[in-house]
Amino acid sequence: MSELSHLDARGRAHMVDVGEKPVTERVCVARGAVRMAPDTLERIAQGSVPKGDVLATARLAGIQASKRTDEWIPLCHSLPLDGVEVELLPEPSKSRVRIQAIASAHARTGVEMEALVAVAAAGLTIYDMCKAVDRGMVVEAIHLVSKRGGKSGTWERPDDPLCSTED
Repeated sequence: MSELSHLDARGRAHMVDVGEKPVTERVCVARGAVRMAPDTLERIAQGSVPKGDVLATARLAGIQASKRTDEWIPLCHSLPLDGVEVELLPEPSKSRVRIQAIASAHARTGVEMEALVAVAAAGLTIYDMCKAVDRGMVVEAIHLVSKRGGKSGTWERPDDPLCSTED
């Protein structure tokens, strides 16, 4: 159980004490996508979805959710984020919207969850805004791309599920 920092010696979940860790710059990149019918993607691009500007709303939802990650994920610390960027890229050839979030902070713990939550919230917002025209959408492949900072240093994913040649 010692390898899982969120479990105490008795195997119970607890919040990790990061008070003694140094403050360092932390930056994480996460990605995901929402796969949909080609007509749905076209309606998003044309701005003809009844609920309004899907991409602008999803971008704001991702930023807002990232700032409230500790309310989504029970054992996350509240972090004063330096910045959150959410980019949504329609990919007609793959009939999807690709989502990327970058979260940054000067903190004692990483911002992986903040970046991942931003992607998840943006994807779920796209689903919510378009479900009246396409209930078959799939929010998929939410993953960490890279992280920088802290004791463990830099980590980069060797493969990106959204860039596979099988798509």
